[in-house]
Amino acid sequence: MSVDVASIPAPVLPAGPEGFTEEQQTYLQGFVAGTGAARVAHGLYPLFGLAAPAVAAAPDDAPGLAGPLAFHREAQDRTVAAGGKLVNEEKAKRAKNPFDMWDEMQANAAAGVFPKGTDVFLYKFSGLFYVAPAQDSFMCRLRLPGGILSAHQLSGIAELAGTLAGGYAHVTTRANLQLRDIRPESTISLLEGIAELGLTSRGAGADNIRNITGSPTAGIDPLELIDTRPLTRELYHHILNHRELFGLPRKFNIAYDGGGSIPVLEETNDIGFSAVRLPEGGPVEPGIWFRFLLGGITGHRDIARDTGVLVRPEDCTALAVAAVRVFIEHGDRTDRRKARLKYVLDRLGLDTFVAETEKEFGRPLTRVSPETVPARATSHTHHHLGFHPQRQPGLCYVGIAIPVGRLSAAQMRGLAEIAGAFGSGSVRLTVWQNLLISDIPETRRDEVRAALGDLGLSWTASAVRAGLIACTGSSGCKFSASDTKRHALAIGDHIDAIMTVDQPVGIHLTGCHHSCAQHLISDIGLLGAKVPQGDGEVEGYHVHVGGGCGAEARIGRELIRDVPAEQVPALVGRMLAAWQMGRASPDESFRDFSARQSDEALIALFHAAAPAAA
Repeated sequence: MSVDVASIPAPVLPAGPEGFTEEQQTYLQGFVAGTGAARVAHGLYPLFGLAAPAVAAAPDDAPGLAGPLAFHREAQDRTVAAGGKLVNEEKAKRAKNPFDMWDEMQANAAAGVFPKGTDVFLYKFSGLFYVAPAQDSFMCRLRLPGGILSAHQLSGIAELAGTLAGGYAHVTTRANLQLRDIRPESTISLLEGIAELGLTSRGAGADNIRNITGSPTAGIDPLELIDTRPLTRELYHHILNHRELFGLPRKFNIAYDGGGSIPVLEETNDIGFSAVRLPEGGPVEPGIWFRFLLGGITGHRDIARDTGVLVRPEDCTALAVAAVRVFIEHGDRTDRRKARLKYVLDRLGLDTFVAETEKEFGRPLTRVSPETVPARATSHTHHHLGFHPQRQPGLCYVGIAIPVGRLSAAQMRGLAEIAGAFGSGSVRLTVWQNLLISDIPETRRDEVRAALGDLGLSWTASAVRAGLIACTGSSGCKFSASDTKRHALAIGDHIDAIMTVDQPVGIHLTGCHHSCAQHLISDIGLLGAKVPQGDGEVEGYHVHVGGGCGAEARIGRELIRDVPAEQVPALVGRMLAAWQMGRASPDESFRDFSARQSDEALIALFHAAAPAAA
């Protein structure tokens, strides 16, 4: 794109003895004009190629704008030309680059005010969520590739949480951290503090590729096929350094599973890479490959589909980016409810989408029949708790239970000290809202146990508490119909008081249809709802059963509607008692037990069951 530097007006500078000399003015005018030209030439002004203010280089309606963002603009234009109407979020991205808002954000922080209108949406590109009316404050979400951070970084986040936020953090179901209760005047200091820790929140919200997840035991798991850490970091940095990978039609999730003992739920992501080892005499060259999965979005009742494509580890980033670019071209920009990848696949068909991805990838993809690819080795959803030997002799990792994912600033500081004093300084978050500390000498297990106890944390949990997952809930999310974290703790307290459950069971509570806690892939899934009661409504849940993940991935089915929250712990107790009394064998899972019963039979069993005393 050529830029007429002469068309950039000279800046207005102060004059007189209190201002700049004539020589200084001449220098600064040239500097500002050159900077403006460079920003236009490199696509740094508003998203989708709009011309920079006061620069006549490209009118708003000019076709074929140059730069890496042009094809977003072209996709929007095709939508409008076909008679579609852009949603407000698309209009907002078209009018203003979310990453050119620093001055506005500084001014709002100085004035202590929250953004208004579509700026609330644009702030999310920087990881800042204004969460009113649930809380009159911001939430800030980070980006942690593979969910891994250093002890120094966790300690720094604890300091930021204590001084600029509410004094705590939540571990999310994308192996990430988010800080809450942030006042508007603290936002800039918080973003600066995050950057100074070597971290970022860029693109952590809105229409962007969210936190890249990977196997939490990457590099230390005796069972893994491949260490996913280099892959998650490579894609993380590629995204951060390619402007065209921001401002998608809707959010996008990507996960890498290295084939180890702990699943990463890649089948619930828009793109899932699942490691397999191909033997001699197989359909392709022997060695480690990744299965390429597309379209997982469990809140919309879809597990990712196996494309029949195998990809070498070194090609994963290029293939992921190719698929994202096809999504950018074909994603729906007129209806936010239909803007995810699943709906592109439904509209185009899986084979057509893969063919378009292959064109973008630039060379033939390796296709095989999925039946010829070895099944993933068995993973263990709750294997992350407790002490486990690493592949490195003499070392172990410890999985630590974080009740409903909430950590105080003091606990974060203490965990950072444990990781530094007893391990290698590495802290690993999991999609199960817990965390691991690795590289602990086997001889120091007792010291770590004592240190965790001093923090009020444990490396053990009951079979129910180990599988309890809850989204933010109504205490911090405007979409949630129920206070999921409080209700999850109530379930754990009730079950542990009345019975002993002898094998792990997943109980996921999510507050709304967005399904951040993935209720449809758990043994018992609870979806928040407003339940009619008397002349009003109370918080409650719709109950689902029979979901699964990993090699047993399946969508659960709705069984009971409109259960008031205060009745849920007792209902869950009866459900677990019916399973333990009626299972076909001692090792039959709750998922398999519920799968072989009709809805009517299950409901009758649940009503009749009485939990055995703990």
